[in-house]
Amino acid sequence: MTEAFDPDPERVRVLREIADEIRDDSSERKQLANILYRTSDLFDPDEETTPEDVVRNVKFILEVKERGGLDRSP
Repeated sequence: MTEAFDPDPERVRVLREIADEIRDDSSERKQLANILYRTSDLFDPDEETTPEDVVRNVKFILEVKERGGLDRSP
């Protein structure tokens, strides 16, 4: 069963604002910002995202980091 998240534009704004504040040139900070943006999609009425989607996306982000980027083979 997928838990529903009520639309919350204020929560979306705050999460994305934090993501923008922490983002810089380091790959770790970019990763964290991307995770926050993806999490904010749960509360965005224009997005159709589930917690499972967020978890899959976070795993992908971490796997890409572990491999050294998108252009490298595992």
